This record gives sequence, C-alpha cells and structure tokens, in this order.
Amino acid sequence: MTNVRTILRNSAEMLGERLEAELLLAHVLGVNRAWFFAHADDEIGGQDNERFDALVARRADGEPVAYITGRRDFWSLSLEVSPATLIPRPETELLVELALAHLPTGGRVLDLGTGSGAIALAIAKERPDAEVVAVDVSAGALEVAVRNARTLGLERVDFRLGDWLAPVIGERYAVIASNPPYIESTDEHLSQGDLRFEPMSALASGIDGLDDIRRLATLAGTHVVEGGWLLMEHGWRQGDSVRTILAEAGWIDVHTWQDLEGRDRVTGGRAA
Repeated sequence: MTNVRTILRNSAEMLGERLEAELLLAHVLGVNRAWFFAHADDEIGGQDNERFDALVARRADGEPVAYITGRRDFWSLSLEVSPATLIPRPETELLVELALAHLPTGGRVLDLGTGSGAIALAIAKERPDAEVVAVDVSAGALEVAVRNARTLGLERVDFRLGDWLAPVIGERYAVIASNPPYIESTDEHLSQGDLRFEPMSALASGIDGLDDIRRLATLAGTHVVEGGWLLMEHGWRQGDSVRTILAEAGWIDVHTWQDLEGRDRVTGGRAA
C-alpha cells in the first residue's frame, strides 16, 4: 500500500509531468484532481495501483493521456476522444471565439473536419439560437462526435459524413469554421511525441501543409451567404501564406488573429 502523495511524486518523476500523473490517477480512482488535496495521505493499493502503473507505463511509451483516459477538456466541455479523432487543443478555442463573434443571431454555422465535435459542440452550447452542422470524412470520428453530443445534451447539432463540402451541396452558411490538416507531410514532428498516435489524415496536408486550406478557400465561397465568413486554423508560421491564399480565392477583409502566445493561429476572410 502506498499513499497518494508518494504515488504522484514517483510517477511525476517518471513522466516528468505532475499534471499528467494526476490526470491518470484521477481517471483510475474516478475522482477529480481537487480530491488529491484532501486525500494526499490516503493509501492506494491492489487493483487500483496496478491499473495506475499500467497507465503510467503507456504514457511513458508516448501514448497521449487523452487517448489513455478517453477524455479531453475543451472550452467548457468534457469530451470523449479516441485514436479516430484529433485531440482538441486549447489554441483551437480561438477559432470557437471568432466563429461566435462572426455568427449573427439565428445564423447557420458549418464545422468542417469536426473530429470529436469539439468546435461544433462548443458553438452549439454557447448559441442555442444557431443552426450547427458538422462534417467529417471519418465514420469513426463522427461516432465519437455523436456520442459527445448525446452526453452533453446537444443532439440538435447535425453531423454528416463526407469529404469536406460534399455533404452540404446547395447549402449556405453565415460562418464556416475549420481546423483542417496543416502540417507539412515531411515534418519530422509527425513521428514524434503525441502526434505519432493521432490520425495522420487530420494532421498533414501536402508538402507545405496547405493543400486542404487551398481547397477550402476555393470551394467554400459558394457555401457562404453574402458577407459570410470562412475561418481556418493553421500553423503559427503560415499566416502570410493563408492570407495570400484567401485573397487570391476572392475573399475580402482577410485577417489573421493570434493566439494567447502571440502567434498567428486563425485566418479568415469575408465573402464579397
């Protein structure tokens, strides 16, 4: 038998990260992290200790905590995630903020490449007046998104299976938001860290990482209302390139917004 304080200290040393150790132990015990402050001297043993050791070993081998626990917090939501979905990241919350800011009352919004449903569900929670449609080419990802919607009581989100804009032919939206693949296909980081475990189709897009962004910039114009917006997340060094792509595709008022670290993160344009 070992107490919580010792277990967390030892596992944090192994992982080099106390937060991850706490998340894994909280998952095993079915508690939240705040529980540890009042129960640091509680002893943990038997199957719980064995389960925790097994999870720590998986994390030490590089498997993302989100896939080990099957959960990831995003916006104000607790989401199910799986290896079929990209792991939602805090910087994507900027895309949600911008979509909400540009979405008129009663407007329609389209989330392209929804994955776990993070963007669509965050928008739906904040704007019950909006009509939210979400598309993904992965059936496995959509199954996760639908379960998240059901768990969160946001089943009014319309999830559709298909390649980018194919499932919404003939429809127009006030805002199209997307976190498309934008990593260069030759980027060495794809074979390192958490990225090794995430779906490659949701990460990489051509030699310069911009193939899908070019495609969306070209095709999305016929799917927005007059004055509607296309907003896309991208890599922090891609702002100049994405602005050029949008301008050449005919979008106006093209602008790049920075994340909390002051890095280019989302670029958008308005339909003329």
